[in-house]
Amino acid sequence: MELNIDIVEERNKSVVRLSGEIDVYTAPQLKEKLLPLTKMTGNEVEVDMEFVSYMDSTGLGVFISALKSSNENSSKLKMINLSDRVYRVFNITGLHEIMDLERINKVER
Repeated sequence: MELNIDIVEERNKSVVRLSGEIDVYTAPQLKEKLLPLTKMTGNEVEVDMEFVSYMDSTGLGVFISALKSSNENSSKLKMINLSDRVYRVFNITGLHEIMDLERINKVER
């Protein structure tokens, strides 16, 4: 169970690229890296989840905390490239209605 976190800082934007699993073991590491980015006023935080293979409710808790922090600090939080499997976790809980989520664009053949 491993989660790799790569953060690229741009002007008023932080891109967080995740790969691996977000669960009870890796969520604290994600929270430690993600929350400070949402506390920067006016910062846009984009979380690329293309290579996240699994996420449980502990991961949802991290993203709820990040959303609350971004709202309190006038920053913006967006999750992009969610697989159907990970998106389903947000959908089942109704969080897809209050969070800025973007699923992976699939090329139709």
